[in-house]
Amino acid sequence: MRKKIVAGNWKMNLTLAQGEQLINDILQAGLTLKEGQEVVVATPFPYLLKAKALLKNYPGFYVAAQNCHSEKSGAYTGEVSAEMLQSIGVDYVILGHSERREYFQESNAMLAKKIDQALANGLKPIFCCGEPLEVRQAETQNAYVAKQLEESLYHLTAEQLKQVVIAYEPIWAIGTGLTASAAQAQDMHAFIRSQIANKFGREAGLHISVLYGGSAKPGNAAELFSCPDVDGGLIGGASLVAADFVSIIEKLS
Repeated sequence: MRKKIVAGNWKMNLTLAQGEQLINDILQAGLTLKEGQEVVVATPFPYLLKAKALLKNYPGFYVAAQNCHSEKSGAYTGEVSAEMLQSIGVDYVILGHSERREYFQESNAMLAKKIDQALANGLKPIFCCGEPLEVRQAETQNAYVAKQLEESLYHLTAEQLKQVVIAYEPIWAIGTGLTASAAQAQDMHAFIRSQIANKFGREAGLHISVLYGGSAKPGNAAELFSCPDVDGGLIGGASLVAADFVSIIEKLS
């Protein structure tokens, strides 16, 4: 059975006190997760230890970092390694988010190295992929996403891939006023799963969790999560509002 996951990406938001209050508000909702369901909270680096402490007695709740460096260690002032994250008990790490690709020019090749560092240190990567508006308008999104998968994941073994979660981000539908329909999300998720199956085998395609990362909200989460190949969501803005995030989690089937 594939894991059903709702992951909240706080990005560069909230003070420590605000973040602590947000987690407490989420926990006070009294969510009961079903078998195979997980909630992941991706906080800024300074808050990871606090988040771990707050969530330690709540089964099914995990902590993610929003990035890690592609090298094991070295003279990279201001950077954080996968080994450092592992040493403080981080569970997941988001890699290849569209904002990292756009603002920090992270390439598919660099992300392959980050994936390797994460896996070598027991972290589960949430690997983000997805196409910008001009690619969607040219109707070449499948080839674009296939290349991201190939250049960042296809060097892995099928066993390593079991630790990876994929998040599809339709970049053209994030903050643009455009909306990706549930049908469009399902089509791309099914395509991603088929690509994984073609490369790593049918079982790998069936096993891997593929999350939707395109501005899921309480109002559209149920429809999105009901799609057969959508296994949850990577949530941005709505994860900063406890009631919204809880509502989205409750939509997991």
